[in-house]
Amino acid sequence: MKAIILKRVCVCSVAVAILLCVTGMTLAQTRSRLKLNEDAFAFGVQLIKQGHFIADRKGSWSQHRPSTELENEFIRQHGFGEYAKWHLAIDERYAENTKRRYKFPYGDFKNVHRCGVLAVQSRAAEYSYSEIENAAAQLRQMIEATRNSVH
Repeated sequence: MKAIILKRVCVCSVAVAILLCVTGMTLAQTRSRLKLNEDAFAFGVQLIKQGHFIADRKGSWSQHRPSTELENEFIRQHGFGEYAKWHLAIDERYAENTKRRYKFPYGDFKNVHRCGVLAVQSRAAEYSYSEIENAAAQLRQMIEATRNSVH
């Protein structure tokens, strides 16, 4: 009886180890396919330098984030190339002409929003996307430095 129990424990342990390994590899593959959208970062820097930013407060992004309808209309008028500039990450698992490819939005198609940048920074940190987190931190610092020099 003890031998049967030990054998089952051993089999279960091996199964758990395999499951954890596969889960870890899947997460690593997902993370490796999400990368900083360098064009979007450069575009955000340019917008901030030109004064196209809103220095709103933390937690306002849910009210300021463009709606699905506004996103679709923007894509219809300007295409996915322009849409991509408003997202700090690219998910390479998806085709270029799909909304799913572009992650971490930071503006409303007119201005960079501080609350959007803060949301990106927080979410990127939560999921260990350090390159995206650092880019968002740089945009936030630029907004705050520009805002402080004006006032």
